[in-house]
Amino acid sequence: MSLSKTWYTVEEAESKFGVSRTLILKWVDEGLVRSEQSERRVHVVNGDDLELKVEELIKGK
Repeated sequence: MSLSKTWYTVEEAESKFGVSRTLILKWVDEGLVRSEQSERRVHVVNGDDLELKVEELIKGK
């Protein structure tokens, strides 16, 4: 069990990971980042998934 926070609002994720809301939501739409949603509104996103995508972005894939 993780001792750190793993789910973030999109706003928290923008601030923590330095990635735009648009890019986060694009990754969610593409199924690359898990999220909890209702009626197509994203409530929270998975920080572990975001961390992996940001690392991939920095390394240039």
